[in-house]
Amino acid sequence: MSHPNTGNTGPTETAFTIDTSSIKFGPGVTAVILNAPAVFRYTASSNPERHMRAARLLGADISGAGPEDAGDLIAERLIFILRKIGVPNGLGGVGYTLDDVPALVEGTLPQHRVTKLAPRPTGADELTALFTNSMQLW
Repeated sequence: MSHPNTGNTGPTETAFTIDTSSIKFGPGVTAVILNAPAVFRYTASSNPERHMRAARLLGADISGAGPEDAGDLIAERLIFILRKIGVPNGLGGVGYTLDDVPALVEGTLPQHRVTKLAPRPTGADELTALFTNSMQLW
């Protein structure tokens, strides 16, 4: 999902670097992280235990949580971290709109490492939902 939103599709503002006091993200990393909360919500059902562990390692409180909470836990923890370090609020924060979603989907479909290796079947409908859910993170 990151290839089309690093400047190859949509607004040119996506080719940017986020610079915080301790972290520098180039456009490739930023493209991945802006989609990550939606992706983790989507993939959590494939292996809730792994997602819960990742959420815990990121500092989320998983006490009392069940497997059905795994995606939200890791997504919300990532969003917390992203806000703390000043990452733009989703794809919309770097200039994309819902009108760009079809082009982002088309740019992702040939990326077989994304679509064929995903832990859940992932086609155009799923990618449309993932990009739509990545437009605004908070």
